[in-house]
Formats: sequence, structure tokens, C-alpha cells
Amino acid sequence: MNTAITKVEQACAELIADQQPITFTQVAARTGLGRTTLYRNPSLRALIEEHRHSAAQAGTLSGLAGDITALRTAVEAIAGRVRRHEEQLRQITRRGH
Repeated sequence: MNTAITKVEQACAELIADQQPITFTQVAARTGLGRTTLYRNPSLRALIEEHRHSAAQAGTLSGLAGDITALRTAVEAIAGRVRRHEEQLRQITRRGH
């Protein structure tokens, strides 16, 4: 699925560079992925929605506050994964000794 995420990221970046609206139809056309796939896959849908929101709110104070909130949420999710992985490593290490 990382390939799909990469394709969606690239398509969104191209649309922004071309000063085009970020739509599911446009992203589907640029990635070769189906619109249904983009809508139904939570990660891809969230990625597109985030880019749409960022493009619409770019430079505004409320847009920046939204970006900070989104980044904080993402960092918290990553921190949770890191904690789980660290716990798994501790358990593996204990079994090995």
C-alpha cells in the first residue's frame, strides 16, 4: 500500500504545483487508482482530504491551526506505535535471556 500512498502524495503535489483543485477524480486520473479505491481506503482518503484542506486553507491562521492539530495527531499516533514496538522488543529480549 506504500506505493498507493506515494502515488497519491505525488498526484496531490502535482495538482498543487499546477494550481489545480485536489479532487478524487483528478487524483484517480493521475495515479491510475480507482475513485472507489481512494474513497474506501481510509489512509488514502484521509491523505487526499488533508491535501484538499491544506490547499484550501494555505496561509490562513485557521489553516495553520488546523495543520498544527493534524501534525500533533500524527505525532501522537507515531509515538503510540513506537511505544508498542519498544514493548514488543522488550518482550522478545526477555524471552531470549
